[in-house]
Amino acid sequence: MTMRLVSAELVDSRQILPGQWVQSFHAPELASGSRAGQFVHVRTGDYSGLVLRRPFSINTADPATGIVTLHFRTVGRGTEWLTRAREGDRLDMLGPLGRPFEVDPRSRHLLLVAGGLGIAGIRMLADEAVRDGRQVVILFGAQSASLVYPSSLLPDEVEYVVATDDGSLGHDGFVTELMVDYEAWADQAFACGPHPMLKRLAALAAGRRERLGVATLGRKRGGGKHDPLGSTAARRKAFLQVSMEQTMGCAVGACLGCTVIGVDGPQRVCREGPVFAAEEIAWESIA
Repeated sequence: MTMRLVSAELVDSRQILPGQWVQSFHAPELASGSRAGQFVHVRTGDYSGLVLRRPFSINTADPATGIVTLHFRTVGRGTEWLTRAREGDRLDMLGPLGRPFEVDPRSRHLLLVAGGLGIAGIRMLADEAVRDGRQVVILFGAQSASLVYPSSLLPDEVEYVVATDDGSLGHDGFVTELMVDYEAWADQAFACGPHPMLKRLAALAAGRRERLGVATLGRKRGGGKHDPLGSTAARRKAFLQVSMEQTMGCAVGACLGCTVIGVDGPQRVCREGPVFAAEEIAWESIA
C-alpha cells in the first residue's frame, strides 16, 4: 500500500496496564492496506511545542470496520498528550510505513515472541495468521504479573505462554528460555522487544538446526538458489524475523537517526526495517 497522510478519528481509549494504553482510531485508508510489522508516524498536536511526530507500531487493523489500534506506554509529553485525547478528536497519521513481517506460504506453525511493549509489534501478526488458518503460539515476557498483557485482548485461537522475571506468573525467568521448548514445533518465529532479548533469540535461532539434527544433504535442482540478504524472498525463508525498535526522527529514511548495524552495513529501521531477518543484523554491535 502507498503511504498516505490521513486524519484518524479517536473512537476509544483505555488503559490496559499501568501506564499502557490502547487507542482505537477510525482510519479506513490505513486499516485496508496495513500489514503486520508496519507502523504509523503520528502528529500529537501543536500544544506546548509538540511538533515532532511519534512512531507507533500498528497494533491491529480491521479492514471491515476501518479501525486501527495503537498500543503505547506513557514515556513523555507526546504520549501523555495522547492519553488526554477524547473520542471524536482527530490525529494526523502518516502510514503505513516500513517493511512488514514476511510469512512463508508453507508455514503452518508460527511462534511469536514479545517482551513487554513489544507485544504491539507482533500483535497484528497473530490476527493475520489466525485468519489464514495457521496455528499460533505467543511467548510473552514481563518483569512481573502486574505487567502481563491481558489474554482477553488476544484471539481465542492463540496459545498464550507467559514468563515473568520475578516468577510471579507463568515461567520463572526470561521469555527467551521458553524458545527451545517450541523451536521444533515452529516453522517460523517472529519477535519484538528489548534488544538484549532479540539478540538472545537470534543466537538461539542460529543454533537451532544443529540442536534439532536437521540434515543438510543434497537439494533438489534449483533448491540452492541464493536470494539477496534483505530481500523479501530471503526474509520469507528465514526462521527468525525481528522487529527492531529505534528512536525515529523523520521515519522516511532521510535523517539516518534510526540506523542499526547490519552485516552489510548500516540499516535504517524506518526503511529497510523495522522488520529484519535475524541474520541481517550484526548482533555483536547490539548492546
